Amino acid sequence: MRRIKTKMNQPIGTVLLELDPVPHAGAANGAALREPAPPAIEVEELTVHYGAQPAVREVSLQIPARQVTAFIGPSGCGKTTLLRCFNRMNDLVAGARVQGTIRIEGHDIYAPDVDVTALRRRVGMVFQRSNPFPMSIFDNVAYGPRLVGERDRRRLADIVETSLRAAALWDEVKDRLRDNALRLSGGQQQRLCIARALAVEPSILLMDEPCSALDPISTARIEELILQLKERYTVVIVTHNMQQAARIADNTAFLLSGRLVEFDRTSIIFEHPRHPETRDYITGRFG
Repeated sequence: MRRIKTKMNQPIGTVLLELDPVPHAGAANGAALREPAPPAIEVEELTVHYGAQPAVREVSLQIPARQVTAFIGPSGCGKTTLLRCFNRMNDLVAGARVQGTIRIEGHDIYAPDVDVTALRRRVGMVFQRSNPFPMSIFDNVAYGPRLVGERDRRRLADIVETSLRAAALWDEVKDRLRDNALRLSGGQQQRLCIARALAVEPSILLMDEPCSALDPISTARIEELILQLKERYTVVIVTHNMQQAARIADNTAFLLSGRLVEFDRTSIIFEHPRHPETRDYITGRFG
């Protein structure tokens, strides 16, 4: 059985999630142990300023691979800023300054020699509002592979089908791939954006409130999809919907005023939070 340990002696803002080693299947009395998988994302002492104002302050955490991790907290707490650091989207914000270290699969993504375009292929992003390009469904999904040089028509067709299947959209659009993507419903457009992100074969998928503009039925479809995607991808999601975090996240981080207050298994955050601030937010006393 896996047991979760949190380092109780760490100050607020430094929260590490660790898994005990798991015995190999068939190992006698657990004699042979498997090393825990390395984290997909490691954050150390991360501080982000917009001008003189700190949006994220001295955040440290480790995000496990192939799990869903949710960032929760009131508006303006730094959730989206933290998320956008993982594929360096904050580089595009005038006046943004990032201090600290972020390693993805062991590599410092803010090192001087990092190819940011290649990083963004490895770390895909789905935004709060669906943003399909004003082109066909096929061309939306094929856009990324074409951008990196894929020209073989058969290969592109395979990529489009595989990505749409992964986004649980293929059966709904397979007979109208040449239709304009803007004709799709809101929920379909968001799944198309997920397919577009998957087409360049990332290992991590970032989602910034992907269901905030969707109806309950479309939200349920996206949540079901996220649970399927974690079998192959590390998923990090920002959400204002605490019920959503409770339904789909393996781990949850609670942020407040740019600080990481608490990070743990979702069941612990919602049932046995260690910090009064977390408890007050979860129970609706503020936020």
